[in-house]
Amino acid sequence: MHRTVVLNVVGLTRSLLAGMPRLSAFAREGQMTAVRPAFPAVTCTAQSAYLTGLPPAQHGIVGNGWYDRDLAEVHFWKQSNHLVTAPKIWDKLRVQDPTFTCAQLFWWYNMHANVDWSITPRPLYPADGRKVFDIHTGPLSLRAEIKKDLGEFPFHQFWGPAAGIASSQWIAASARWIEEKYQPTLNLVYLPHLDYNLQRLGPNDPDIKGDLRKVDDLVGDLISSFQQRSVQVAVLSEYGITEVDTPIHLNRLFRRQGWLALKDELGLETLDCGTSKVFAVADHQVAHIYLNDLSLETKVRTVLEAEPGVELILDRTAQRDLGLTHRRSGDLIVVAKARSWFTYYFWENDTLAPDFARTVDIHRKIGYDPAELFIDPKLRWPKLRIAAFLLRKKLGLRGLLNVIPLNASLVRGSHGRCPENENDWPVLLLEKHHSLSHATKLPDATVVHEELLRYINPIP
Repeated sequence: MHRTVVLNVVGLTRSLLAGMPRLSAFAREGQMTAVRPAFPAVTCTAQSAYLTGLPPAQHGIVGNGWYDRDLAEVHFWKQSNHLVTAPKIWDKLRVQDPTFTCAQLFWWYNMHANVDWSITPRPLYPADGRKVFDIHTGPLSLRAEIKKDLGEFPFHQFWGPAAGIASSQWIAASARWIEEKYQPTLNLVYLPHLDYNLQRLGPNDPDIKGDLRKVDDLVGDLISSFQQRSVQVAVLSEYGITEVDTPIHLNRLFRRQGWLALKDELGLETLDCGTSKVFAVADHQVAHIYLNDLSLETKVRTVLEAEPGVELILDRTAQRDLGLTHRRSGDLIVVAKARSWFTYYFWENDTLAPDFARTVDIHRKIGYDPAELFIDPKLRWPKLRIAAFLLRKKLGLRGLLNVIPLNASLVRGSHGRCPENENDWPVLLLEKHHSLSHATKLPDATVVHEELLRYINPIP
């Protein structure tokens, strides 16, 4: 087997490579192909397709989140690897060679994965209501060791208004640290930085050039350091982010039909999913529609067909054809048009929005919220507000860091659907000694799994 590092450069596309000279050189000197993205083209589904070679109907990951019908709760960004119900690439390679070892660094569904070394973001939640930024590792002893050498993981720069290059730099340093200490056969490394401003600003904003240079330097240095240690490099991405300007509020549409069940909690509105007749779990440009009253399906379709930003409505038959039939999937799945995306918003009056709506809270919201990348421009002295919150937190006091805007029009980039232009698809880059399979010129995400298996263990 060839010792291999897989660098998952989130958001990387052929159209962006022009601003990344070192990665462009790596692509020219080796093999590059665009990849038809997984569907939905979101982090958890794409990574699960790469790691299992299977569609959601078989691995179970229908999006970044879904509605658990038994618990009557929406779950987003869960972390247990047991949720991915199919063998992963390390399981297959370990069968081929019992000495095979694997590190998984910040790829999702990392907790309790049967890899040799893993690191993933995981806050601590003391009983007094605080949230303390931290990481989870496997083995558990790895956490203290790596923090001693690299310092605390910059969690506030991994997601939220302060998200930036520091989190990717720490992850890159952790990849080198794992390599120097353990020399895994396969090192899976997640580098998220491009994701942030591509969503905040959109891919055509001039300021994106600075992000491209930062990531190019970071990835270029990683490629050089691993190649010097005779570790072959693969670079891939999960999806391409395209320009958007039209947020669609599906749950507000359903509310006007009287299908949502809204609960008053201390004067604010929350959505009771188990009592609602119909509701949407929004995930970028794709949304799962759950019907607790199946007799409403025809009416729901009529409402969705009248929404200009909706491009496709997939019933159970269409889902089966796309490999999406799973108990976690919505009764209907909707796909936005190219310049549209779906919010989770269900309130009509911002003064009644739940308190978590104005915070970074990836678990409580019934959908993905890219507005968490912004500080509300209407706030006066936001830095002072943040400083006061941090001081209260340091003193052991509770507080609400309610600085996130409720203005979805701020978001300029999104993903989830398959982009119309192949230059906006994710890419796979391999070193020149490997020949890409000729079975398909444009592999899909499940075929990438087979390419990686051959790349790591080129059995004649």
